Amino acid sequence: MKFALFSLMMNIPNAVSGETLTTNQKFENVLKQAVLAEELGFDAYGVGERHGAPFISSSPPVVLTAIAARTSRIRLLTTVTVLSVLDPIRVAEDYATLDHLSGGRIEMIIGKGNDPRHYPLFGITEEEQWESLAERYALLKRLWKEENVTWQGKYRSPLDNVTTQPRPFQSAIPVWHGSASSTLSTELAAKYGEPIFSSNTFHPQAKYKALIDHYRERLAYYGHDPQQAVVGSGFGSLYLANTTEEAIGRFRPYYDAFHATAASQVNNSPFKDLEDNVRNGPVLIGSPDQLIEKILNYYDAYGHQVVSISVDGLTETEQREQIERFATEVAPVLRREIPSTVWNHSPVGLTI
Repeated sequence: MKFALFSLMMNIPNAVSGETLTTNQKFENVLKQAVLAEELGFDAYGVGERHGAPFISSSPPVVLTAIAARTSRIRLLTTVTVLSVLDPIRVAEDYATLDHLSGGRIEMIIGKGNDPRHYPLFGITEEEQWESLAERYALLKRLWKEENVTWQGKYRSPLDNVTTQPRPFQSAIPVWHGSASSTLSTELAAKYGEPIFSSNTFHPQAKYKALIDHYRERLAYYGHDPQQAVVGSGFGSLYLANTTEEAIGRFRPYYDAFHATAASQVNNSPFKDLEDNVRNGPVLIGSPDQLIEKILNYYDAYGHQVVSISVDGLTETEQREQIERFATEVAPVLRREIPSTVWNHSPVGLTI
């Protein structure tokens, strides 16, 4: 199994200390997280995209470029790029540039996003999100693969004989499809024979398993081998302690603080409290052995090869403590137990 640390760059007062980071301090915190993740052997670092408080992650390619300058090995992910509202020309140029500046370490996870506040900012309605995503992605693929592109669609002005610059550094920038709520995302991934990354954050396992199962079924429909499916899975918040009781007690203020934000309400999580989420949901709160057991349980359901975790909201000291404990007490066991073909030699994806 491979591991990614990610941040949505949530910047709210610390629930325990009351400390409030300035925007500049939060950016520096994320950069230090990425450097630590590389030092500790994580395989990837991801930056999400949001367009409203309490998140300051509106420009992932800029942040990832800064991370690229401070690291040399770790893969750089977007978790996710909200392609449903972005101009494919701008995306093609920005990420091809980052591809060069990182030495070919960028991989995109695309999606429609789960925060509806971005739609009015970029001039589309929520009802158009899936159609918009499919059209924009088809154009993005052409812009990276072809020169002299002529195109006409609904969500941007026509193109006539356009070649975006720079061309990508990699022969093809790997793309994953974020999967959280709809079979339309798994359908799009299966159509292109590309990997999916399950959100696996706000709901019970069965909801996300149904989407992953649909993805494999549709891969077969489109002529791809479902046995070669590449799946990643988020788990959201991480808090390790010697016992579950201690972990819950230490993490509860952070859990309550986030769930009190307006941004949290759109997720419609069915868990009634933290204990319910620990028992029946995906949060990784507990002892190392308990976290290993939970991830293995989810692996039996999903067959995923990559796990992503986050320590957003914690103090910087706790962030380091949690990342180090996960890297030394949890990750080595899962690397031995679960094989992964991702990021071994060539970019992820299926042979098409």
